[in-house]
Amino acid sequence: MPAPVRKAVIPAAGLGTRFLPATKAIPKEMLPIVDTPTIQLVIDEAARAGIEDIVIVNGRGKAAIEDHFDHAYELEHTLRERGKAADADALVAITRLARIISVRQKRPLGLGHAVLTARPVVGDEPFAVLLGDDLFDDEHRPGIGQLVDAWNQTGAGAIAVMEVPAGQEHLYGVVAGDWVADGRMRIRDMVEKPKPGTAPSRFAIIGRYVLPPAIWPILEATRPGHGGEIQLTDGLRKLVDLPEGLYGVVLKGVRHDAGDKVGYLRANLAYALKRPELRDPVLAMMGELLAAANAKT
Repeated sequence: MPAPVRKAVIPAAGLGTRFLPATKAIPKEMLPIVDTPTIQLVIDEAARAGIEDIVIVNGRGKAAIEDHFDHAYELEHTLRERGKAADADALVAITRLARIISVRQKRPLGLGHAVLTARPVVGDEPFAVLLGDDLFDDEHRPGIGQLVDAWNQTGAGAIAVMEVPAGQEHLYGVVAGDWVADGRMRIRDMVEKPKPGTAPSRFAIIGRYVLPPAIWPILEATRPGHGGEIQLTDGLRKLVDLPEGLYGVVLKGVRHDAGDKVGYLRANLAYALKRPELRDPVLAMMGELLAAANAKT
């Protein structure tokens, strides 16, 4: 039986330039989906998968992330005095999602370097990586939990993949391999952002990973690649060549790209429609906006 996956790494040191000016003073990970910070949804996903320790790789100006998962005693006390005990309890529940550990990435040297920064905390055991731009809305098993299941069954690294529309392969890292089970392939090839028409498949890597400790020496030895950064994909290529191999898993559930402006708006609407108190007003608003837009065309 492989060692259990108890720790997760969330890289959060990026500048969030795609959402300027909102992210000039606010970490992009704190941008809300309705009323919940994006990073809270990601950590909740990890906690529901049984992960106990969350290592957040921070950069300068990201203190708000740590504060969000800490107690706000004055606010909690004020809410209780005003008879809003349920709201106070909801704030306390945030502090209990998982044990949060913060490490600093002092220089923006790429995703591979960000993950490597967490090595002293993670240690010599398997771990998950969750990218905050990707949200997975699942009805049963959390997205990262599905990769943990693959790890438990194979003892090999597992990464989330999805089929993308033809012609969009160049926007992603793309994998190809042999399907060994429903929704699971043993990866044989991997290309980072292939030139149009050259991709080995239409299955792209998305932001969830479960990696073995064997990735650490690989990342240590990885030289800067595209953009002068240490790319995680370069390390993943080396895992493909190990006897255990590397698996791609098509996750069940709905994925939202919260790192894209349209995807972020879509995620807000999708999560709002799941809430009974918001569903009807939001549908009415969407109808009004659509009618108004059609009237102008």
